Amino acid sequence: MSRFKYFFLITPTLLLFGCAQPRPPVGFGVQYGPEPVCPYGYFDYAPYNCAPYGYYGPGWFRGGVFIGSGPWYHGPAHFQGHVDNHYDPQHGYHGQLPGRGEKAAPKHRAGHVSNFHGNETRDGRGHTVR
Repeated sequence: MSRFKYFFLITPTLLLFGCAQPRPPVGFGVQYGPEPVCPYGYFDYAPYNCAPYGYYGPGWFRGGVFIGSGPWYHGPAHFQGHVDNHYDPQHGYHGQLPGRGEKAAPKHRAGHVSNFHGNETRDGRGHTVR
């Protein structure tokens, strides 16, 4: 009779654990598709926020299209371009930054910054070139 006693004690416990609903797994989002649109390009370091007009020089653009930085750029290994880091939040800039999806102001043609004076050379991957 002792075997039946253990059977009746253990079986409900096993059924209880076997039928318990598992918690849903914790998920994370992955986005596919084209890179988000920034009117004047991206800062070349994470989180790749949109850079303001005047940060990049004309060398970062081809035909008015930004080609230079962010995780989407897979160009030549030795690409370099001039930037004006006065417009960089990591260097103290507190002005307005464009939002993703925002369109460039008509008077600010991409890649044609009038009187651009770059003070730093970047490689498009978050590094200063010396």
